[in-house]
Amino acid sequence: MSKSEKREIAERTIREMGLQDSLDTRIGEWGRKGLSSGQKRRVSICIELLKRPKLLFLDEPTSGLDSAASYFVMNRIVKLAREYGMTVISSIHQPISEVFQLLHNLCLLSSGRMIYFGPSSLANEFFAVNGFPCPALQNPADHYLKMINTDFDEDIEWGAGDKFTAEEIINLLIRSYVSSNTCDQMKTLVSEIRKREGGPVEKKESQANLFTQCQILTKRSFINMFRDLGYYWLRLAIYVGLGFGLGSVFYNVGSSYSSIHERGSLLMFVASLLTIMAIGGFPSFVEDLKVFRRERLNGHYGAAAFVIGNTISSTPFLLLISAIPGAITYFLAGLHQGNLEFSYFTLVLFSCMMLVESLMMIVASIMPNFLLGLIVGAGVQGLMMLSGGFFQLPNDLPKIFWKYPMYYVAFHKYAYQGLYKNEFEGRRFDSDRIGGALTVDGETVLREIWQVEMGYSKWVDLGVLFGMVVVYRVIFFVVVKVGEKIGSVRDFGLSSLEPEEH
Repeated sequence: MSKSEKREIAERTIREMGLQDSLDTRIGEWGRKGLSSGQKRRVSICIELLKRPKLLFLDEPTSGLDSAASYFVMNRIVKLAREYGMTVISSIHQPISEVFQLLHNLCLLSSGRMIYFGPSSLANEFFAVNGFPCPALQNPADHYLKMINTDFDEDIEWGAGDKFTAEEIINLLIRSYVSSNTCDQMKTLVSEIRKREGGPVEKKESQANLFTQCQILTKRSFINMFRDLGYYWLRLAIYVGLGFGLGSVFYNVGSSYSSIHERGSLLMFVASLLTIMAIGGFPSFVEDLKVFRRERLNGHYGAAAFVIGNTISSTPFLLLISAIPGAITYFLAGLHQGNLEFSYFTLVLFSCMMLVESLMMIVASIMPNFLLGLIVGAGVQGLMMLSGGFFQLPNDLPKIFWKYPMYYVAFHKYAYQGLYKNEFEGRRFDSDRIGGALTVDGETVLREIWQVEMGYSKWVDLGVLFGMVVVYRVIFFVVVKVGEKIGSVRDFGLSSLEPEEH
């Protein structure tokens, strides 16, 4: 299908839902007004109608719409169902009489119990036969809901001053329906459908390949990140402020012996406390996951395309908030001069940012609650910081848990050691030893003061950090897939436990 054909289908669907006047209006977000709640609901319906599915589920499509809009929307859906041979199953609360007349079949439920299931035109006769006819000039839907509503413990007066509780009316209607001809006809119809052998199945339209899905999702995610001030732009402003703060506190630290600990403290802050602020994007991660789960259930794309698209789209922003604040801090503090050293510093900061974001994505997929997610994410990073080798040097860490395995699992170990090697290798500092050498070389500082593992280069530490980024993203993908499987099994189990009517 060409791009022009896709655009034509999209614009036609927008017109069908009466949104042509809002064609160039953004959906909206916090702090920025966009579409109304009713218009947003119609946009959701448009998205589902784009593929003209054979079976369409709608959950309260008229909620938030006025009476006129709800009628036009439902009327358009009915026409599309006839035109494209769709079956539409919709839950709807208190439809106006015009909307109720559009329904072909009606299923009334109360606390999970089926009161009536059959043609909507026969529902009034069913209630009338049982002594609860719909009064003249009253909306049948309002009457039916009034009869079976159990939320309010009030008796219902009916007929010649008789009073009935809602439970009594419901039990009466259930018994009547089970013994009615309508129930027998529906059971017969369901039995015939079950006995039918699989006929020729319409060929399913080919779904976009993984590359196309990733391309589209990357573009959409990038636009959302660019427009959402709270996603990256606010964090960039805060990071710039912190960069100036760090640069002023550690301004031109020099090469004295005391500068060794100052440089170490600065690098620790950059690798730990600066990157931990990436948890500020957690609310945006949760919203992205909500959209993904809804679209995944509709079969639009898979978890792999979502993870890849999110990773690619976030990369430019993370590079930006790593390079600009990093440059401010690096040059104000007078760290190791050189383009290669600064590039390494930026890459380590970038990899730490990606690791924290990946960690928070994993947390968001497990517990989407904002408060709990932030607490868990900050707690996990706090444990990693404690075992990273700064607050307690590697050789002094308790062997159980803190050294094995936390010290080797925490990305802070590789960030600290990589930044230390980048900063101290090839440099000399003033010595504090009386009567000894006047200066001490950086390699000695690394071995004796910071207890850095000198058996491999700083590039190995950077490689490990980027390898951990890949591992974290794979874990995120696995968690999402497992969540899908668990949700499917739970839904299947609940449906299999529903009792059959006899």
